[in-house]
Amino acid sequence: MSTSLSLLAGIFGLGGPELMIILVIILLLFGGAKLPALAKGLGESIREFKKAAKEGSEEEKADKKSETSTKPGNN
Repeated sequence: MSTSLSLLAGIFGLGGPELMIILVIILLLFGGAKLPALAKGLGESIREFKKAAKEGSEEEKADKKSETSTKPGNN
């Protein structure tokens, strides 16, 4: 999890204190009981996004391969 936090910190220019304040605000808004469910949902959505991105890149490779094999003169 520290990798994703450091990535977000790098993207938005946030430091440690700012991230801690954000986490405390999230805790106050959603409460301690709902945080595990939020984290689980976030993890599942990230996993699905990565899976879709991987499948998309595999389809692009397959499309490029089929295009080169069907071009005239490649017999």
